[in-house]
Order: sequence, then structure tokens, then C-alpha cells
Amino acid sequence: MKISNKLKLLVISLSAIAALSGCGNNQATQQTENLQSTQPNIILILADDLGYSDISPYGSEIDTPNLEHLANNGLMMTNFHVGAACSPTRTMLMTGVDNHLAGLGNMLEIQADNQFGKKGYEGQLNKEVVTVASALKGQGYNSYMVGKWHLGKNQENKPSNRGFERSFVLLESGADNWVDQSYGPMYQKVHYLEDGKPTTLPKEDYFSTDFYTDKMISYIESNRNSGKPFFSYVAYQAVHSPHQAPLEYVEKYNGTYDKGWDQQRDIRLAKQKKLGIIDKSAELKDDFSDSTLYKTSKWQSYSEEEQAFHARRMQVYAGMVDNMDVNIGRLMAYLKSIGEADNTVIIFMSDNGADATELQNIPPYEPWYRGNYSYTYPSDLSEGLTELGQKDSFSAYGPGWASVSNTPTSYWKTYSSEGGVRSPFIIHYPAKIKAGQLTNKFAYVSDILPTLLEISGTNVDEAYADKTNIIKPTGKSMMPLFSGESQVVHQPESMVGYELAGSSALFNENLKLVRNLPPKGDGQWRLYDIVKDPGEVNNLAEQMPEKVNMMVKAYEEYAKNNNVIPVPEGYDPRMQLMKNAQRANAH
Repeated sequence: MKISNKLKLLVISLSAIAALSGCGNNQATQQTENLQSTQPNIILILADDLGYSDISPYGSEIDTPNLEHLANNGLMMTNFHVGAACSPTRTMLMTGVDNHLAGLGNMLEIQADNQFGKKGYEGQLNKEVVTVASALKGQGYNSYMVGKWHLGKNQENKPSNRGFERSFVLLESGADNWVDQSYGPMYQKVHYLEDGKPTTLPKEDYFSTDFYTDKMISYIESNRNSGKPFFSYVAYQAVHSPHQAPLEYVEKYNGTYDKGWDQQRDIRLAKQKKLGIIDKSAELKDDFSDSTLYKTSKWQSYSEEEQAFHARRMQVYAGMVDNMDVNIGRLMAYLKSIGEADNTVIIFMSDNGADATELQNIPPYEPWYRGNYSYTYPSDLSEGLTELGQKDSFSAYGPGWASVSNTPTSYWKTYSSEGGVRSPFIIHYPAKIKAGQLTNKFAYVSDILPTLLEISGTNVDEAYADKTNIIKPTGKSMMPLFSGESQVVHQPESMVGYELAGSSALFNENLKLVRNLPPKGDGQWRLYDIVKDPGEVNNLAEQMPEKVNMMVKAYEEYAKNNNVIPVPEGYDPRMQLMKNAQRANAH
């Protein structure tokens, strides 16, 4: 990125704090008075693999002033849940339908052998669901998308055929952020489309987050005089591995992580309690010995050279988050410049928890990374640190820092524990949502589509009245909670089920029944009060056996109704990933 563009990003970002305040702005005041009779624009921002505590409103030391402004002037949810991996969450986000019914019962990259060819496991959105983009188009919206799609590669599942009028998308689960290259051996190459047609990335001055922001602004600007509101889906690659960021963002955090993940996790926990994000009695789960996949060592067990390397990896991650916030600031500043700041709903969330996996250290994958990146394996840890996160560098920070990212929750991406499925959620909607609200009421990713329909002026029944052979969204609109008309999103008798690759959960008010199968867990059901105990430290199963039995039966009913196909005994998602990659590349 050229210096002039860097300075431009920073200047625009700093101006964004004022962009939505409207203080002393007669134009903004007039817009606010007219909001009740105007369909608002909607911007849905999805981060990738962002941990629950990785932005400052949720306790992070990472500088995210634009997201903090949205939170302070909007509403934050502290008990919002998603799937534990990319495509299942995106399926439910786009359709409001459980992923097992919509075609991605498992993430295709790790789908078990017995699931291939089965209904609900097509590996892409099926024909029985409608996307939120199509639904909002029916309400008069223009619809745009940039970023990661990961919901199918065939012709009918291109975003351009799923309701998006303009789109620039990456079809796969991820890619390098500097150049046109896969991030792992599961893809021989990655595919970018613009408006449904193959395209290429710029050869110079390209960084994914900056580029996607530029594209979205250009799409909105090109159709600004259409007289229609717009729905913009911004699905950043940030902060999926490889962790990469422009150097000045990385250098900004020099020294920040020298104390290590043990202390940094405690620092975030204390800040979260002070902010009221979590209950003051919440504890951290420090023992990861029941997982055979990952081991987290104490910081002091590493040499000085190893500590410097690990600290630098977290600096890269922080820089990537910081850069994303700056780009969100650019979107905010653009809205201000066109007079749409107060008439735009902005939602921010993550698709799952932080990722502890270091694919480059798994023996079958090592040769690919050594052959495609120069700075994955420095021969001497004291060398090559400046290059981490830059072009030709692969960085993934591992379970120690992933645990910090997910503070105060336990475990990580792909687990049904809170570290896999709890996401930050911020909504800024000045017309109808009072500023500065914080709620610990449960909500789920499938609730977003009904919420957006209500924001647009309709509801699921009305929007789907003329749609035959289509599965209606099953989520609930969150707007009654946001506006103060209701105390909850889901009523006390409501049970919300979840499953991915054998890991399962069932939510009922503050209680969560959870099970992680081997090799990720021991296959036993556990019960937690996830409002008081988000770290899932205190198992209530023995104290509440009748509740456990009732919830187990409810989960079995969920699995039956949603066509959940259990993974076979001995299933290992890491090895399945390589097996499926070989299968895909053979074709």
C-alpha cells in the first residue's frame, strides 16, 4: 500500500468518530426526524475467526475506536451465538434456516465420508432456501456484497444468482491477503468473481480488507441516485489465517504482548468485568488437558527467542484487527459524506470464535507451507520477525493467543463450547435503538434475517407468502428486544439446537447443554449457566439431572427434525480435511 493511501485510511478513520454523532449538524437532525417513514440502509459486517474479546468494547487492548463508537451509540449483545465454523454460520446468516436443512450440514472441507451425497449435506446452499439479499430485494433494496462467500461454487450459487446485484467475492474459505494464492493445501487455487464472472486481483497496492472496502464504497456510490435503500454485506477475510497486516499496523503493537498470553488473558478478563460484559463471578478455564488436539503451555516455559516470536505473531493479529476497524471507519465516513449516516443500520459480528489451529505445523501439511511461504519456519526465531504478516509470510498464532482472543470463554473454533460459538454483536440504529444498551439475553445467528426483514418494514410471513417449496426462516426478530417491547428474543420454553462435525449444543434461556466428541472432547454431555459462567467451568449436570434429561431429549428431537447425520466413530476433522482436499483436487 502506498504511503498516501495509508495516511488517507488513518485520516478518514479518525474522522469517523464524528461521522455518526450528528452533533450540531442540522442535516443529520433533519434526517433523524424523517427516519420513521424511510426504509433504512443496512450494512452487515462479518469478521472471520474473530474472538469474542478481540475488539475494545468487549475488553480488548487492540485499538478499535470505530467499533467502540458504534457500540457506545448502539446496542451490544453479550450472549449472541453463531456456528463454530465458517460456512455453517454463513448459511444460517444468509437464509435464517438451520444449516443442516439449507445444504451445509457440515463444512465441506471437513465433511465426513458418510455425509457425502446426503440431503442437507450438498456442500452448498440448496434450492430450498432464499437468501436475505433476495428477500430484501423483494422489499425494494439494492443489494451488494464483497468478501468471502464460502457457500458454494456452482453456477446457481454464485452471489450474483443469490440476490446480490453487485459483488466481488472469494469463493473459498480463505486466501492470502496480499496476493492471489491459497492459504493451504486444500485448494490448488482460489477463485474470485465480480458480478458472477471470473476476475483477478490488482497486482500492486492490494490488501484484502482495504480492497473490499473500496469495492463496497464504489458499489454504493454507483447506484446512489436510484432512490432505493441498500443492503451491503461486507464479509472481510480478516482475521482468518494467514494473519497479515500492513507493517505500520503491526509495529503499532510493539511491546504490547511481551508479557504473554497468561497475563493478557487476565487483563482482558478484568476489563470485561469492569465494563459489565460478563458476570463479576466469571472464571477462566485454564486446564485444556481434556483436548488431545491442542496444548497451551505457560508463557514462562518458552525461551526469550520463542517469546519474541510468539509476541510478534499476536502483534500481526492485532494489526489485522486494527486495520479492519480503520476500514469500518472508512465506511462510516463515506455514509456521513453522502448524508446517509443516520439512515443506515450497521451490524457487526464474527462467524465463529478464534482459531487455535496451526495447519502449517500438522505433519501432512508442512511441505505445502514450506513450498509456498518463506517466513513460516524461520530457521532462527530471532530472524525474520519483521517479515511476519507481510507478503510471502504465513502467520497463525496458535492456542495460547486464541485463548486470549476468546476471553472469558473456553476452547476455540470448531468446538461447540463457548469459545467456538459465542460472538460479539453490535447494532447501531439511531432511529429505533437507544444508544448505550447492553443485553445478556440469548440470541442466535438465524435470528438476523427475520430482524433485517422487520427493519425493512415486513416480516417473515409476509416476505415468504408467495414462495413455494421454500423453507421459511426459523429464527426470531430481535427488534422487540432492541426497542424495549420485549425482555427476550426467545421465550423460556424455546430450545435452540446446534451441531457441527459431531460437536453439539442446545440452548434454553441461560442454560446450555454441550458435548464435544473425540478427539476434541470426551463425548459427555455437560450443562452450564453461560450467563454466570461463560468459561464453562462449573458443570451443573449432576445438580440438575432432570434438566439434563429433558434437554438431551430436546436435542435428539432437534437432530431428527433437522436431518443431522452423526459423524462415524474415529472421525478426526484434521485428517478429514486432508482427505477431502485430495478428493477435491483429484477432480
